[in-house]
Amino acid sequence: MNEKKAILVIGAGDATGGAIARRFAREGFVACVTRRSEEKLQPLVNEIRNSGGDAHGFGSDARKEEEMIGLIEKIEREIAPIEVAVFNIGANVRFPITETTSRVYQKVWEMACFGGFLMGREAAKVMLPRGRGTIIFTGATASLRGREGFAAFAGAKHALRALAQSMARELWPKGIHVAHPVIDGAIDTEFIRSTFPERYQLKDQQGILNPDSIADAYWQIHMQPRDAWTHETELRPWMETW
Repeated sequence: MNEKKAILVIGAGDATGGAIARRFAREGFVACVTRRSEEKLQPLVNEIRNSGGDAHGFGSDARKEEEMIGLIEKIEREIAPIEVAVFNIGANVRFPITETTSRVYQKVWEMACFGGFLMGREAAKVMLPRGRGTIIFTGATASLRGREGFAAFAGAKHALRALAQSMARELWPKGIHVAHPVIDGAIDTEFIRSTFPERYQLKDQQGILNPDSIADAYWQIHMQPRDAWTHETELRPWMETW
């Protein structure tokens, strides 16, 4: 019988994070998913289980060191070895620089970068003795360039990208695949539908990113042979300007 393997998705929302969890669950992974509210995870957990997969939801604050340590210890001890860890927390807020408070800046950094550091560090600790594993940090357009009004978000995403680069250089030689996909474009979410209806209308032309397509790309990254690993790749709709 094959050994069970787990995927940990930090930030398993209703779009990308949930799609990633479902994609790996279809391949036999135990999907361990987190959000701040465990109750909001129940539809995703039920969907995976009703489709014949295995899933567990955890209410967790990724910014809290003790919670991240305890979460990974619990999964390793009670569920399955973590083969894949995905950091997918969004913190996209817009403020003019003069209205960006220190609290906003720090909170965005904690959510979009510091939480990634905590997950990455703890995932590396359990993967290194096994000499294998995949750690993926979800990037954004703001990982590459900072737009007006997004000083906090761009600063955090730039920092997450640097973390991913440093970890890749350290961990690749030890068998751990660290990757940083850049999601450059609007994603098919309720937020885009309600906030940017003109952009959402492009869905029929495949002009916005389908979360399932992103999830397929993450699965492909995990399945890459060691002689052809990707660190950074960019995913965008065909009509996106760049």
